[in-house]
Amino acid sequence: MKAQFKHVQEALSWASSYLQDHAREPMAARFFLQDLLGWSSSDLMMKQFDPLDEEVMDRFFTGVEKIAQGTPYQYVSGFAEFYGRTFQVTPDVLIPRPETEELIEQILRRKQELFGAKPVRIVDIGTGSGCIAITLKCELPEADVTTVDISRAAIQVAKQNALNLEAYVTFLEGDMTAPIEGEAWDIFVSNPPYIADVEKQQMNDVVLDHEPHIALFAEEDGLYFYKKMIEKLPELLAERALVAFEIGYLQGPAVKSLLETALPKATVEVVQDLNGRDRMVIATL
Repeated sequence: MKAQFKHVQEALSWASSYLQDHAREPMAARFFLQDLLGWSSSDLMMKQFDPLDEEVMDRFFTGVEKIAQGTPYQYVSGFAEFYGRTFQVTPDVLIPRPETEELIEQILRRKQELFGAKPVRIVDIGTGSGCIAITLKCELPEADVTTVDISRAAIQVAKQNALNLEAYVTFLEGDMTAPIEGEAWDIFVSNPPYIADVEKQQMNDVVLDHEPHIALFAEEDGLYFYKKMIEKLPELLAERALVAFEIGYLQGPAVKSLLETALPKATVEVVQDLNGRDRMVIATL
């Protein structure tokens, strides 16, 4: 597999073909090389005829081999992009998804509508890499942001991301809402595990074999964590509050019903993503 290429474009062309031959996404080669070099897509275009030094070439070859075997390129490089920022990721945390950026957009817009410039208290349950909580803190510097996760390893990744992005966030270790009971929150957000066990057979092996199952799967048809959190909401929310959940595309009606039962005075909406699929449930008090 070792080969010498005159410049970046030759190496990238080879890697894309190699991944395609192994039934992997060819674009992963481009994203991985950008992460490896710390380049943007514009940098890659402008420097496509630059030479690659031997050390970078070796790391690129080794990484492409791992990607061809099924490892997500983000785990190979150790980085993932989310809402215009770079987050460290390890196999202890879920790789941030573009759909979750839409959850951020919904929260930011509705925060302004509900609270204006008022500083708010935000809690993110099941923070993983910290991408939601840290992004909200970066976008709303005046907010008081707290996160909870049951995984100590995930919390360590999230703490490093907060440090790297200069976001002051409080990290709590514990099971769902247990560490935050007795407090009132203005914004309650969660992207919990929501894939039902029966869906495993339909999943891509890249996700199934490499991403943490604790962050993917939930019992009771994927509704377990929603039920446990929602039953606690009446005692956790401020008088005026926003609740935002990311959901599986078939779970909108069920989560909406759970929220309407627990918060009868709330306005509850199922919100679709850019692909036209149910992706979020938002409750406003």
